[in-house]
Amino acid sequence: MNNEKTTTHALDAYNLSVSTPEKIFQEAERLRAKAHHAEASAIANAERKEREKWQEVVTKQEAEIAELKAKLGE
Repeated sequence: MNNEKTTTHALDAYNLSVSTPEKIFQEAERLRAKAHHAEASAIANAERKEREKWQEVVTKQEAEIAELKAKLGE
């Protein structure tokens, strides 16, 4: 497996060295877009987890309020 990685890195380096400036720019743009997508996905996932966390808090508080109202006869 380590040999495979070394070969892959060597081929990547070779391909980069013989690439045209346009291909290098295209690859840089592809990597930039990939990084942007990964960042947006991470942010969306973190926001979703935060919403879920707070929804649990709200649901628990609503249940406690309903219980207290029942005890008060409301």
